[in-house]
Amino acid sequence: MFVTLKELAKYLDLPVAYLEQQIQEGNVKALFDGENWLVNQDYFERHKEQLEQLKKQLLTELESLPDDWDAKDED
Repeated sequence: MFVTLKELAKYLDLPVAYLEQQIQEGNVKALFDGENWLVNQDYFERHKEQLEQLKKQLLTELESLPDDWDAKDED
């Protein structure tokens, strides 16, 4: 499903100008229909899910670190 850049910005809670910049830099694939930039929303949903999984994984790893971890060099 394609959405306008304005709709995507609202969905991601990002400024439209930032997304326009990302399109111009080639970081975001989009189509211009003559009036609006159109972006595939499914791509961002998958990306957002991957970021959430990575965040959970990192939090789990941080929780497993001991509280009194000491990094002194013994040499």
